[in-house]
Amino acid sequence: MFNKNKLLLATGLLIVAGSTQASYEIKLSDNDTITFGGYIKLDTRYVDGNINSITKDYWVGAGTVGDISQFSFRATESRFNTKYVHGDVTGFIELDFHGGGGNEIVSNSANPRIRHAFIKYKNILVGQTWSTFVNTSALAEAADFAGPLNAAAFIRQGQIRYTHGNLQVAIENPESDKGDPSQDSVPDVIAKYTFNGDWGNVSIAGLARQLNTVGGQSESAFGYGIAGKINTFGKDDIRFQYHGGETGRYVGVVAARDLVGEEVEETTSYMVAYRHFWTDNLRSTAFYGRTTTATADADRRHWGVNIFKNYTKALSFGVEVGNFESVDQNADSDYVQFSAKYVL
Repeated sequence: MFNKNKLLLATGLLIVAGSTQASYEIKLSDNDTITFGGYIKLDTRYVDGNINSITKDYWVGAGTVGDISQFSFRATESRFNTKYVHGDVTGFIELDFHGGGGNEIVSNSANPRIRHAFIKYKNILVGQTWSTFVNTSALAEAADFAGPLNAAAFIRQGQIRYTHGNLQVAIENPESDKGDPSQDSVPDVIAKYTFNGDWGNVSIAGLARQLNTVGGQSESAFGYGIAGKINTFGKDDIRFQYHGGETGRYVGVVAARDLVGEEVEETTSYMVAYRHFWTDNLRSTAFYGRTTTATADADRRHWGVNIFKNYTKALSFGVEVGNFESVDQNADSDYVQFSAKYVL
């Protein structure tokens, strides 16, 4: 059996090397498979204005204020993943290259980092993956990674999740952002219900947490969200998210913090994106997102318009123009970004 499995694996690897289709599955036996996937992506980006993203690779919910006129090439969004299936057990791991390291003087090296690493058995999932609070189908298609992150639920973390039909309930990693995480003794609790059909999907999610301040206080925090993707005309779709309450680090990628001093931050966030197919291989998305906060008085906005063309099923090129604005800091920047993406 061992020699047979090695032969099947070697044959599968040869198929992978010679194939141009997206994702590659190697069948080891009737109950065992290994699947390889991911993509290679180059981003060429020009930013001009008086604020720059703190990641430098793509816009998040905050930026560094200061004059900027910068052109850059980056391939750090590229990623690869492997899925192992053994009957009812699935293991999945994915890495990208946003882990830092290297320099732009000689090598432009970048360290790999874990995006996902989880085990799933029937209706139980354990490990690190998208928070149950997130509806990934509601993220915009964009050259600038995931579009208006300043207003989207976007977080991956360790968790234990139970799924029953359309209902998901999870306990997840606690973290008192801008507080005292050393006192985080209660996991975050999240529940989400998703309605879906041929028309698309809509999810409703709730979040309950205990936050610990630097001053030694424990505060309760509750947040909610509604998000979805609705099919419209032909292959077109509209994607949306609306979040309110004390969502903190779960929404906006540091557009809002969990705590401001000893106070729990209250946040309102919304985003909308419309994707239109000009032809089967040519499509555009226009998006807008905004987050405002009650205590810190943050006001972050991001809009963009793009166009993508698939030259093969796996190969696409795109260009996007947009603007990121931090109203509370009286700063904004325009950007134009070109991307080339090959799906493995």
